[in-house]
Amino acid sequence: MADHTPRTPQETAATALPAEGAAAAITVDDIRAAHKMLSGVSRATAMEGSRYLSGLVGAPVHLKCENLQRTGSFKIRGAYVRIAGLSAQERAAGVVAASAGNHAQGVALAASLLGVRSTVFMPVGAPLPKVAATREYGAEVRLQGQVVDETLAAAQDHARETGAVFIHPFDHHDIIAGQGTVGLEILEQCPEVRTIVVGVGGGGLVAGIALAVKALRPDVRVVGVQAAGAASYPPSLAAGRPVAIEGLSTMADGIKVGRPGEMTFGMVEELVDEVRTVTEDQLSSALLLCLERAKLVVEPAGASPVAALLADPESFEGPVVAVLSGGNVDPLLMQRILRHGMAAGGRYLSLRLRLTDRPGALATLLGVLSVADANVLDVGHVRTDPRLGLTEVEVELHLETKGPAHCGELRAALREAGYFVTE
Repeated sequence: MADHTPRTPQETAATALPAEGAAAAITVDDIRAAHKMLSGVSRATAMEGSRYLSGLVGAPVHLKCENLQRTGSFKIRGAYVRIAGLSAQERAAGVVAASAGNHAQGVALAASLLGVRSTVFMPVGAPLPKVAATREYGAEVRLQGQVVDETLAAAQDHARETGAVFIHPFDHHDIIAGQGTVGLEILEQCPEVRTIVVGVGGGGLVAGIALAVKALRPDVRVVGVQAAGAASYPPSLAAGRPVAIEGLSTMADGIKVGRPGEMTFGMVEELVDEVRTVTEDQLSSALLLCLERAKLVVEPAGASPVAALLADPESFEGPVVAVLSGGNVDPLLMQRILRHGMAAGGRYLSLRLRLTDRPGALATLLGVLSVADANVLDVGHVRTDPRLGLTEVEVELHLETKGPAHCGELRAALREAGYFVTE
């Protein structure tokens, strides 16, 4: 098993391309061929500099904007290469896929462009905008299963029953080659890059990027990032084989995969220098930063590389390229995530305190908050709790603040005014 502790560029160069192993089945020439095939199909997405992240890291940081790709993610690359490689007989049978969003849209559009019939199974609770987009790209959508594993089983049953070709979301030679074209673009757009940071679910994107980059620039470090609540790679790498994990829990549904693929695991083990994890607070803060500072709409999975940079900026050697792998986020989920991110960043403050239940008491409290320049979002009253005194009322406040320092100032102002505050 590969050692996934940080390695020097010399050590990486010496071990990047083994003569045998998972990576031997795919070469950089396959990725170059995929890149040629995708000309006029996928976009060579923009590379945007981030002044804020560059200041944190102490070196240039660039954002590879796959959130601006056709269908909103990198998935169109691999899906098109996979379907384009089918024989005439296979195309006639159609294709089938299972996905909660990004892979679904990539397969639907790729199949439509190639004149192939597609059926996409999606979970019953899939966000309506993603279901609608998949249909609009030309797929027949079937809602089946409460979780992705059940949806995947339904899609595989359909493939067996009808002869349709199952398009795996990550664990296939052509899928990985297609995703690897992102790596070629990064080297062309930022030839001085020293570290590439990539979100990891099943591993197709990071495997393809690592293969392309290590073949041409073995000195470049490739760092994978997983959500801590759905991190299947760390235990798998420790065991030396793909290990399934249960109880997945993360807002980053794009990288919520319970088990690495056989092919992708071998490539990640051989070629990726390190796999890190990030928390839900870090993910929501990263999404908020992308929206506020970079003016980019990015889904939680797509923002995971930015979350890793925020978590430990000084550990990355620059110039750094962070791959924003997708921007398909449900508006309702976006609203909740932004609130979560603002709370994690000290921009929301919730307080409870007790007042004497008399006219003017609430107005006096709000006057203190006004002087302290806090924006009151919501006020709640509790009068019937047995813990309260006969003349007491408990008030719950939700405030919009200017950051952690301002939160501290608000608490101090309330205490100075004689209020006992709990949170």
